[in-house]
Amino acid sequence: MDKVLIKNANIVNEGKIFNGDVYIENGVFKEIAAQISAKSPDIHIFDAEGKYLLPGVIDDQVHFREPGLTHKANIETESKAAVAGGITSFIEMPNTVPQTTTIEKLEEKFEIAAKTSYANYSFMFGGTNDNLEEILKVDPKNVAGLKLFLGSSTGNMLVDNPEVLEKIFSSTDLVISVHCEDEQTIRDNTAKYKEQYGDDIPIELHPIIRSEEACYISSSNAVALAKKTGARLHVFHLSTAKELELFTNKIPLREKKITAEVCIHHLWFSDQDYKEKGTHIKWNPAVKTAKDRDALFEALLDDRLDVIATDHAPHTLEEKKNMYTKAPSGGPLVQHALPAMLEFYHKGKISLEKIVEKMSHNPAILFQVEKRGYIKEGYFADAVLVDLNAPWTVNKDNIAYKCGWSPFEGTTFKSRITHTFINGSLVYKNFKFYDVKNAQRLTFER
Repeated sequence: MDKVLIKNANIVNEGKIFNGDVYIENGVFKEIAAQISAKSPDIHIFDAEGKYLLPGVIDDQVHFREPGLTHKANIETESKAAVAGGITSFIEMPNTVPQTTTIEKLEEKFEIAAKTSYANYSFMFGGTNDNLEEILKVDPKNVAGLKLFLGSSTGNMLVDNPEVLEKIFSSTDLVISVHCEDEQTIRDNTAKYKEQYGDDIPIELHPIIRSEEACYISSSNAVALAKKTGARLHVFHLSTAKELELFTNKIPLREKKITAEVCIHHLWFSDQDYKEKGTHIKWNPAVKTAKDRDALFEALLDDRLDVIATDHAPHTLEEKKNMYTKAPSGGPLVQHALPAMLEFYHKGKISLEKIVEKMSHNPAILFQVEKRGYIKEGYFADAVLVDLNAPWTVNKDNIAYKCGWSPFEGTTFKSRITHTFINGSLVYKNFKFYDVKNAQRLTFER
């Protein structure tokens, strides 16, 4: 689609909602105005009467499992699920097999995405205890950033040498994104409960094992190191109220050197849900108490938390059915993240403008993504049309993930993503995918 005209949309952008038309040409927003008439017969016209036009979501934390773990997921299947959920750009993590810890392995992933991805893409480069030389070769204009696991998670990429850690923080201008959980605390807690239960530890103990203390020790150390070295730090998936004291809302996002995000599952679920959902909501860091969840939501609204992400991390149902110590952590989320946030809008907990700020604008600002995350003339035309009053229920028939399940199964969402445009091309419409791979590699203004 070279030319697209979206008519009568309620456009949500930069803190405002206004009714208007949007003209897209050659993959770029060409004109945004109260009324635009079709200037030639070859324009594809979409009437968005009653619908809301949002900038495409940028998800800064996904695990699409390719290469090496493609029995769970791959870039093609999960990017397809992402566009069904209004996510038009993603940043994927390095704990694949092999790990993305050399420039060569990084470029191999870019090659796969260039051929198969439905959504725009970038990748994090992985840091280890012994790859500083490779880290220093990374071109910040072409790569989203650096990912460090300061607590082991899926893929065992633990960086636990304090000297190495300080050297990495001191040596790179890349955004350093971190998974923060204290390894020793987790090991001690696991050993204690294994002694009592063996491998069949009750899932309800997951947030006790991967505790508030484990999170706070690690995140406070990372923040202290960033302050000491001047590094640009982004703390992934906060899960506790206690950690919020480490972050500020006193300065604009563009000026922050230390930022943080919250994920959908930590806003939606609490430890009360383990009984029903079991390992389907086993994540690292763990879903914790309702008090933690409420504090995270409050910090999201008052800008101590800067970004909403998914940490989409699928596993097969067979893997998830294992007993506690063998069941992997993580779950699929990209298809249902925006509908979940829109559910909070319906409940009066958050505005549409704030959702767009935290899911589209702020990831673009934080990672300095070039010309995306906004509905602006001259920007790449990534956009999502939403019908706020078109209920649907998540079930096996409409789940797009390769793993075939969702922690949201049985949930009815009031809002539906009706159309997703990537670089001006319609790739998804009302549960139907178009075989259009018009995705681009993300670039960064650095």
